Amino acid sequence: MSYLSLIFILLYFFVLFLLAVYGVHRYLMVYLYYKYKDRARPVKPEPLGDDPPSVTVQLPLYNEQYVVERLIDAVCRIEYPRDCLEIQVLDDSTDETRELAARCVERYREAGFDIHYLHRTARTGYKAGALQEGLDVARGAYIAIFDADFIPPPDFLRNTMHLFRDERVGLVQTRWSYLNRGYSLLTRVQAIMLDGHFVMEHGARNRSGRFFNFNGTAGIWRRECIDAAGGWQHDTLTEDLDLSYRAQLRGQYFVFLEDVTTPSELPVEMNAFKTQQHRWSKGSIQTAKKMLPRVWRSALPFRFKLEATYHLTNNMAYMLMLLLSVLIFPSIVIRVQAGWINSFWIDLPFLCAATVSVSLFYLFAQFEINRNRWKRCLFFLPALMSIGIGICLNNTRAVMEALLGLQSGFQRTPKYGIRGRRDEAGQADQAGQADRADQANQWRRLRYRGIRNWLPVLELLFALHFGLLIYYTAINGIYPSIPFLCLFFAGYLYVGLASLWPRTASQG
Repeated sequence: MSYLSLIFILLYFFVLFLLAVYGVHRYLMVYLYYKYKDRARPVKPEPLGDDPPSVTVQLPLYNEQYVVERLIDAVCRIEYPRDCLEIQVLDDSTDETRELAARCVERYREAGFDIHYLHRTARTGYKAGALQEGLDVARGAYIAIFDADFIPPPDFLRNTMHLFRDERVGLVQTRWSYLNRGYSLLTRVQAIMLDGHFVMEHGARNRSGRFFNFNGTAGIWRRECIDAAGGWQHDTLTEDLDLSYRAQLRGQYFVFLEDVTTPSELPVEMNAFKTQQHRWSKGSIQTAKKMLPRVWRSALPFRFKLEATYHLTNNMAYMLMLLLSVLIFPSIVIRVQAGWINSFWIDLPFLCAATVSVSLFYLFAQFEINRNRWKRCLFFLPALMSIGIGICLNNTRAVMEALLGLQSGFQRTPKYGIRGRRDEAGQADQAGQADRADQANQWRRLRYRGIRNWLPVLELLFALHFGLLIYYTAINGIYPSIPFLCLFFAGYLYVGLASLWPRTASQG
């Protein structure tokens, strides 16, 4: 074996090892979740009292004509004394959303609500800039934030405000639920991914005292906490993650309410999903570059610093996955030519550490959310892993842009007001069926689309690459590798095709 071949083999196993390390971290999240389960915060609405504090609800918008009225209607149904509730519609829109939002705000002002329409002609700082400008004129001592695709429940403040009686609490974050979870294969996979993030990651981190983050929406801040941490800053694409770390480094305590949910809408077409993933991936690495030096200089315990490093660099796993996609073919060819057929059993522990950990992570999350539904998650796990692999080109690009310091604007995720065939409980959603049919018919006229670029061509080339590799491994009798290679092939093929021919019609 030549030195170059040996380097390829060693690099391949090094990448596998690093992916296994990130996989083992998922086991740690599951362990911490159950170890500290007795610290979970149950749903416990409490009376607001005779003198409830003032609350400002901020609604940042940018071109949201399909969902803006639904959002404002829902916020105005929140059960809270009107003289203590202020609503700010922070609109940076350049389309019909401006007229729709302004009319809706005026209607509720006439009905006696303290609601304000604030429009900016320049998107300075994007969402972070809008939130900060609204904060500068807000009268509330507490700030609740909802993105345009959310529908806050009427009891949102009754479920959260009592927690601020503890002066240490700076933020209360609720779990997301999904209006269109059952709309398609893509939305089902996204829902499982996000459930794992909220239940296992947020739950484990919050219960064990480690840092977790505000998710940009469906949460409420103590205003003093925002101000003390330096306010909203827009030098990263994840202003929520950035502010969360700055606040917690100052000793603020965050609370995650797993059993309090706020309904939201998932992206229904692949390019919108990739736009969202690009923003989240790039922003997390930008925040890692900004905040990890402060974390490691702090007086936090070593295990907290290590967990924060995993948390903020987790999207590096996509770059490792892409490297693995490139290295796996030469690695197999080199070992076949060298006669090392039996060496493929060495791969299995690493591959299992990465894939089994993912499966258990998401299965336990589904079990905790709905013990009658978690078994159905088994059928979607292969699709979840395949799509996770398929978007690694998109997310690696985001990671590299962040590492190289390349700046880009805040790209919003398109929303259409689409619901699913079934609701969160799995029951038939008649309104969702009507919405789905209507939006499918109007798809050609919908204005908002995810960003399209050259990546789908490369994704399809990777699919071809893995199709050839599956054939090569089959004729050489390397059967244990074929199931893993099929995940790569299916993921790149699905993501590439769905990006080239996006649609909102139901896919599953």
